[in-house]
Amino acid sequence: QVQLVESGGGLVQPGGALRLSCAASGFTFSMYHMRWYRQAPGKDRDLVAVIFSTGGSTNYADSVKGRFTISRDNAKNTVYLQMNSLKPEDTAVYFCNVNYGFKDYWGQGTQVTVSS
Repeated sequence: QVQLVESGGGLVQPGGALRLSCAASGFTFSMYHMRWYRQAPGKDRDLVAVIFSTGGSTNYADSVKGRFTISRDNAKNTVYLQMNSLKPEDTAVYFCNVNYGFKDYWGQGTQVTVSS
């Protein structure tokens, strides 16, 4: 079965950095696009970044362009989100996502809090 396990969240000061990881299993990781979403309290879950299976090209939400970098290690079945220059408005639960078999799968999420 598909499993996604996020890690790496925490409390960081504005301007700081965090690196999130998502370990995937239960599917052929290298063949699937991987996404990071985030959800702040009382708000919708929004797409942050996607990395495509072929060629590793990426797309980002405008709010994180130039600050966040998504990457993948197909040998480790892991997708990463490097977050730099963090702002208080980046505070949210961050989720890893894959669409497999026309169904969305999610991890449990990891909390990121940006506060002084």
